[in-house]
Amino acid sequence: MNVKVVATNRKAKFEYFLLETFEAGISLQGSEIKSIRAGQMSLGEAYVKIDMKEAWLINAHIAPYEQANRFNHDPLRERRLLLHKKEIRKIWEAIRQKGMTVVPVEVYLKDGRAKVEIALAKGKKLYDKRDALAQRDQEREMSRSRVHKE
Repeated sequence: MNVKVVATNRKAKFEYFLLETFEAGISLQGSEIKSIRAGQMSLGEAYVKIDMKEAWLINAHIAPYEQANRFNHDPLRERRLLLHKKEIRKIWEAIRQKGMTVVPVEVYLKDGRAKVEIALAKGKKLYDKRDALAQRDQEREMSRSRVHKE
């Protein structure tokens, strides 16, 4: 299986506890897939909105494709996510009952098709974020000390 990661949402793991992930296809226009293949995508401000029947990727920035000139796309348009009805229903129930949210984690090309990994997530509190920072610093120090000993 040929997988190439195009964009990651680095803040997602820091801001949220990621509980369950789903793989979704994206409904794209021709110039959008060309930009994604060129790596011109950002998930910085992106989020997923789910109504009872459909899932939408909102605020994901796909840069305009230069060779498309007047047939280009709107960089911030809402894009439909392709999920099974059961998956959408499961996500909808989790959001409605448990106070969770859905965040896009990464976009990748799998066998030539663009896919989005989305996750059911619960927001972290400030002290959880501090713990994550402290743990990351501790791991960095340990790896530095290993390098200096060798």
